[in-house]
Amino acid sequence: MTIKQKFGPKGWTPERLGSLDGNTYVITGANSGAGFEAARVFLAKGARVVMLNRNADKSAAAIAALKQEFGPAAEVTFVRMDLAVLDSVRKAAAEVLAKIPRIDALICNAAIAQVAKQAITVDGFESQLGVNHFGHFLLCGLLFDRIEESQGRIVVVGSNAYKMGRKKIQFEDLNFDRNYTAWNSYAQSKLAQMMFAYELQRRVQAAGKRVVVQVCHPGASRTNLLMDTASPFNKRVWAILSRFIAQSAEKGSWPEVMCATEESVESAKLYGPTKRAETVGPVGECPLHKLALNREMAARLWTLSEQKTSLNWPL
Repeated sequence: MTIKQKFGPKGWTPERLGSLDGNTYVITGANSGAGFEAARVFLAKGARVVMLNRNADKSAAAIAALKQEFGPAAEVTFVRMDLAVLDSVRKAAAEVLAKIPRIDALICNAAIAQVAKQAITVDGFESQLGVNHFGHFLLCGLLFDRIEESQGRIVVVGSNAYKMGRKKIQFEDLNFDRNYTAWNSYAQSKLAQMMFAYELQRRVQAAGKRVVVQVCHPGASRTNLLMDTASPFNKRVWAILSRFIAQSAEKGSWPEVMCATEESVESAKLYGPTKRAETVGPVGECPLHKLALNREMAARLWTLSEQKTSLNWPL
């Protein structure tokens, strides 16, 4: 399928941005990689950035680097949050609501990938599903009203892995207790994220809410995504391959920045790099497998997610 790209041969770039003065962007996993690079773009345009990160020391170092680049007056702060622990998500959301009066976009950027051996979170979830989907589902629900007050956005950073693996939500064995593999469990977690985002789009529109929900992916980017979780073999392979097939973390951040700011984005779309099997290249609209738009599976996932996170989300 050929998609007509609206941003021209160079695709979307931050050059399209004007001043973002007065806007606030909340980013999960922003102390390194694409999240950090997105923060740089927002700060360069005068916005305020709130990082939701697990590691306080790495966050302090990231903030110091950003203030060195943009000056001590750069508005960048940190709230500690561990997406693998639902109580941590609740506490972080409460702190954000207490301190941040305006949210122009919540960017669900943090992720873990290719966890070599099955790991279960304190709440009983397979770790990738717990961090990538359930933690973000709860966070979005808790911050939704504040985002709507600003007529803001929710940006879910997915992955092309959604259309790989088993290509379904394995409701009968969510944690892969019977046959765990790093790849299949990661693919399920990204499919869950994206199905949630498209279901949220539909529910927002049906309810007449003033929130824009968008989905993107970073392509193949040189980040530390695999360094903490993948097997030693996969780490070595990626360290070599990434030199040749991946783009910079800076370019990997552009799809999420675009989805947080660009006026012309549309519903039921996927945005990201558009060349070489959507791994690198100009940022624009990418082919979207109909699997991600399966309404029956998405509705079942939504109900399950409310139950698992004890969140009553009236949408």
